[in-house]
Amino acid sequence: MTETGQPGQIHYSASKAAIIGLTRSLAREIGVDGVRINSVMPGAIRTEHEVSLAADPKPVDDLILPLQSLKRRGFPIDLAGAFVFLASEDAAFITGQVINVDGGWVMY
Repeated sequence: MTETGQPGQIHYSASKAAIIGLTRSLAREIGVDGVRINSVMPGAIRTEHEVSLAADPKPVDDLILPLQSLKRRGFPIDLAGAFVFLASEDAAFITGQVINVDGGWVMY
């Protein structure tokens, strides 16, 4: 929601924007010590919390899926690859970046 902006979500968008700023500032500040700082920005991930609030995913799916390029809900396992990649040597020259794992939501 940080990059798309949503009415009624000012507090949420502001906190996400703060994470982006923190990621970039920390990367510059401690990168000189060889520390890489990156973050993952998840999209609409169907979590246990959401299931506890609404067992039927259809109402949320009906709102979210039209906004995404990939027409399925994300699940926590969909985030794992991004975290594993960023922690690996394959990402040894990546810092200060925010990877969106959102099914193509922020492109709209």
